[in-house]
Amino acid sequence: MVVRQNVRMPHHSTPLDLAFHALSDPTRRAVVSRLAQGEVPVSVLAQPFDMALPSFAQHLKVLEDSGLIASEKRGRSRWCRLVRPRFDEAAEWMEAERRRWVDRLDRLEAYLDRQQKDNA
Repeated sequence: MVVRQNVRMPHHSTPLDLAFHALSDPTRRAVVSRLAQGEVPVSVLAQPFDMALPSFAQHLKVLEDSGLIASEKRGRSRWCRLVRPRFDEAAEWMEAERRRWVDRLDRLEAYLDRQQKDNA
């Protein structure tokens, strides 16, 4: 029997929710991968993608709203760069979850070992 808890969903997203949402799209992950090499103008960033610039700009807006990237106007170009703190927050959350699951799996392994010894 599955017991479901009644969890109220907030009417707003946390910064971490926004970051994971932004990274859920392959185009946005590709943008992040490119920006990991260094900041670049939007026109250069958009070149490898087969989409209109307004569509590409929507992807950038999601990334910027999530706090993963920042952009600034320089002359006639808009430049984008990664923003490290949001990535650090996501990495810290994932590492905490990894540690928790490793601990659970270690406890399960120890339990199964005890059961096997008791049944031998």
